[in-house]
Amino acid sequence: MQLGFSTNAFREYALGEAIETIADAGYDGVELLFDEPHLYPTTATDADLDGVQAELAAAGVEISNCNAFMLTAIEGFHHPSYVEPDDDYRQRRIDYTADALRVAAAIDQPYISIEPGGPVPDGKSREWAMDRFVAAIEELTPVARETGVDLLVEPEPDLLIETTDQFLALVDRVDTDVVGCNFDAGHLFCVGEEPAAQIKKLSPYTQHYHLEDIPADRRHEHTQLGDGAMDIDAFLNAVVATDYDGYVTVELYPYQETAAETAREAIDYLRDHGWG
Repeated sequence: MQLGFSTNAFREYALGEAIETIADAGYDGVELLFDEPHLYPTTATDADLDGVQAELAAAGVEISNCNAFMLTAIEGFHHPSYVEPDDDYRQRRIDYTADALRVAAAIDQPYISIEPGGPVPDGKSREWAMDRFVAAIEELTPVARETGVDLLVEPEPDLLIETTDQFLALVDRVDTDVVGCNFDAGHLFCVGEEPAAQIKKLSPYTQHYHLEDIPADRRHEHTQLGDGAMDIDAFLNAVVATDYDGYVTVELYPYQETAAETAREAIDYLRDHGWG
């Protein structure tokens, strides 16, 4: 198991500076934010990609994940989503994801993480939204196959797919050769699940993990490791028990004002507990 930190906490930094800071903190990898102000796939040039790869090499770190979930370059974290009622607006999310797949391939990455459908629109049923999400995934599947980059769906509270069982229901409807799971421990904790208990169920599909702490009331608030109520040791022990040798990326995007300090404190916590 290797440790990464997401640049989505470093949105007030240039990407190169974020990479250097995360590397200096002692992480093995960096999760690239595929959004402004870092690496927005729709406008990224070959020079941008060459620059990112040079910065990673200079810092001596790898890419832990390509985060194609947030989309503030258009509107916000969750909009446009894959389940928008407006076809043109929805298509912008699909086209962005296709661009993200191609950029990930260009920098030799095997997967991107994506949102789990999006919020179910007012007046629409869950069934309607699931059909719409599956149709979007089916539209993206040929691009995923062409590029060799997988789509990792990330369950999240208040979006279409929140729970382990809902993700497994999606698996029954999509091509799992190109669709997998980005397992976010805090998200499952928020919806009443114990992350460690879900790892075996999801491990056949999980290629990457996100980690953050969550407050005791289980509200969706990404919290510094050790400051919440999650059993982080149990989660990481369960990950290791599956012989997983990929990345667990710490995702603490609310800490923009203290990003560098937050990254250092998180890895100090992990080391103090025997990780990393």
